[in-house]
Amino acid sequence: MLHADKRQRRKDSLKISNWMLAGLAAALSVTTVTGAQTGTQPGAPTAAQPGTGAAAQAPAAPAQKPAAPLQLQDMGQTPKADPFPPANPKYFTAASPTVDTVNAFLKALWGYDSNRIWRVEAIQVTPAPNVSKVVVFVSDKAPNSKVQPTAFFVTPDGKHAVAGDVVVPFGATPFADLRKVLQARADGATRGATGKDLMLVEFSDMQCPHCKEAQGTMDQLVKDFPNAHVVYQSFPLVDLHPLAFKAAAYGYCIQKQKNDAYFPYSAAVFDAQAALTPETGDETLKNAVTKAGLDPAAIDACAATPAIKDQVNASIKLAQDVGVEQTPMLAVNGHLLPLAGIPYETLKNIISYQATLDGVSTGATGPAVGSSSVPPTLGK
Repeated sequence: MLHADKRQRRKDSLKISNWMLAGLAAALSVTTVTGAQTGTQPGAPTAAQPGTGAAAQAPAAPAQKPAAPLQLQDMGQTPKADPFPPANPKYFTAASPTVDTVNAFLKALWGYDSNRIWRVEAIQVTPAPNVSKVVVFVSDKAPNSKVQPTAFFVTPDGKHAVAGDVVVPFGATPFADLRKVLQARADGATRGATGKDLMLVEFSDMQCPHCKEAQGTMDQLVKDFPNAHVVYQSFPLVDLHPLAFKAAAYGYCIQKQKNDAYFPYSAAVFDAQAALTPETGDETLKNAVTKAGLDPAAIDACAATPAIKDQVNASIKLAQDVGVEQTPMLAVNGHLLPLAGIPYETLKNIISYQATLDGVSTGATGPAVGSSSVPPTLGK
């Protein structure tokens, strides 16, 4: 499990707008850069050559006159010629997933970005039984944007995609199962609406510097999305932060006495984060309890009980079960997003779009992102 700052060093070359799932940006998400080149050596097999593999063994068909380019209506703006090559049926050798399922999956991940366009160019069999390889060409509507390829593999059960070194949920509604898990198991302190139709679950560690920075974002989300049920879910990274577990235990005890007292407590802990040391950590936590209006001695005794320790461990397991690998992480109806560094307007767009996909209201003023239309693909 890594801090966001460690992962960030691996992602410096990627656009923030390409963040979709934790760890997935570097593998499945494609950065569309004006004037970018693929840097591929001539003749080298890449995702941009979907004919490589089993389906490419047959002799090449005679060259045909290229079809006239399709016209993509730019969401009511100036039409732009289709930048993608026509999809060739010979590259669709796998029975599943279908193109419709892949497109629905990609819309769930990318649909918040109204400038992104793509075409599924291949769904191929692989040497691994019932494992399919999907190749997608991606671009955007900006002038002179280049087409870039991305590829991922779909497991035999059709429930997961493998991209690089990560495994993510796959399907037409990839976040639905995780959403149900969080609705049932997330048990941290809550703010906002009582209903769970729009559920924002923040996985956080009180000794994590980026988690401290993210609190202003979370405070603003509570204001901007009145219908959101916002949960602070403790995920202490115990191997890195020796006092994070105890801070989380204190938090559960405070929540048990008074849910609303949790947030003054957590704010006080984050404010004094530098004092969470072996020498001053206990005093820092007790001072935070006092600022929350509760008895430090009672909370300290509560935090030492097996029941509370079990509750913190269960929170850690929940984070691990849903695939959280860094803090701070936000689950938007099951859609995992890294909070550190993501522009606030992009985050709002993703939340609004996910709410639209799930058919729920955010309570925010103004039109929801994606409410009038979805970003177009160009099909098969």
